[in-house]
Amino acid sequence: MTDSKMINKQAKLPAKEDFSEWYHELLTMAEVVDNRYPVKGMCVWFPFGYAIKKNVYAIIRELLDPDHQETQFPLLIPENEFMKEAQHIKGFEEEVYWVTSGGTSPLDVKLALRPTSETAIYPMFKLWIRSHADLPLRIYQIVNTFRYETKHTRPLIRLREITSFKEAHTVHATWEEAAGQVEVAIARYSEFYRRLALPFLVSRRPSWDKFPGADYTTAIDVIMPDGKTLQVGTAHHLGSTFAKTYEITYEAENGEQKLVSQTCYGISERCIAALISVHGDANGLALPWEVAPTQVAIVPILLGDKEKVLAVSRQLQDELSSARVRVQLDTSDDRPGAKFYKWEMKGVPIRLEVGPRDIEKGVVTLVRRDKVKKTVPMEGLVQAINKEAEELQAALFAKAMNHHEAMVKKVVSIEDAKVQTQVGVALVPWCGSVECGHELEDRVEANMLGEPQYVTFPEAACAVCGKMSAGRTYMARQY
Repeated sequence: MTDSKMINKQAKLPAKEDFSEWYHELLTMAEVVDNRYPVKGMCVWFPFGYAIKKNVYAIIRELLDPDHQETQFPLLIPENEFMKEAQHIKGFEEEVYWVTSGGTSPLDVKLALRPTSETAIYPMFKLWIRSHADLPLRIYQIVNTFRYETKHTRPLIRLREITSFKEAHTVHATWEEAAGQVEVAIARYSEFYRRLALPFLVSRRPSWDKFPGADYTTAIDVIMPDGKTLQVGTAHHLGSTFAKTYEITYEAENGEQKLVSQTCYGISERCIAALISVHGDANGLALPWEVAPTQVAIVPILLGDKEKVLAVSRQLQDELSSARVRVQLDTSDDRPGAKFYKWEMKGVPIRLEVGPRDIEKGVVTLVRRDKVKKTVPMEGLVQAINKEAEELQAALFAKAMNHHEAMVKKVVSIEDAKVQTQVGVALVPWCGSVECGHELEDRVEANMLGEPQYVTFPEAACAVCGKMSAGRTYMARQY
């Protein structure tokens, strides 16, 4: 499969203002995923898109590996184990795919394709954990999960097969230790999204929207170009809910048998949907340096002594490769303009143009993905590129932050909240009561993301009941 076959060099992306059409076209034109697989809600990763995914998930592994162990549990979950935790199952009962036969033989026990893995993992935790010496236990896996979505499916955002679900599961001696682990999870996720140059909201989900079986849920949301929010990470304090169901206990130092406390937290390929959507523009992807499959594209301008231009370009390629830069030399027959278009569409952070005049002067023309263009000496090129990569990362984040901040507005009334949630996120005074929360959602006609975390506010009148409170809630339309 060649780029020239997959990308129409004359094609133009729709305007980003038409976000849905722009997003779907970009996924195909930039070779991220192919949505034409003949099962609704399931996509195929192009090799280039898979390379993005691999680099993104390498960051997750780097952040978790110091104190988590990676593992893998089976895809199939026996019905008797799956159905044990009633509250949890009620949250997933409409989304489960069931395997009922093996070949032509009916199964004695139906098997669920995991929608999430609590009911697969926790029976094993019961066998693994015996004493306080076994705690804390922290594991994670990156696997596919299946959910029978009945809503409108959307590539990387709402799927029936989530191909890259990172789920971590931890076990602790006390509720307080588990609460501390939730904070650690949010801190790791925050670092992850900062490295992707993505601003985000952190909120405590309202009680009616927490993970089934959890004591509470903290979530991370990214504001998409159309003003809707995309949930891109969650951390759940499970308390002892599953410990009671699956009899997960440990022997304390005094010999007493105690129930454990647990957490789980997850990120899916929605993180890549956010990455593509926030940074991309009319020319295609715009990838942060750390996750770009190709970090530097060298385009030789073949005029005059073509062999000399190619020889110098290859020398530059070797120099960058030796410095562990992911570099490609474009020696295709395409015209320079078509090559520029292709590498911009692919989101390559830095393009180097090498022509005969550049060689005479000992320089190259460097073009960043944000259109900054300059001439840099060939001597010390690696250092110059590293500096430009840092500046590009800062520019990507600044641009994304400007959008993010413009999309969040403080309001005081239901009417103002209703107007704001049509274009972005409303920060609304809320007393914290369930009744006022439901009324807010009904009258604003938007979802309550929940209370902002790590932020304090002065007292204000609840938008519903008028009670003075320091409480606030984010409200938005959600994907």
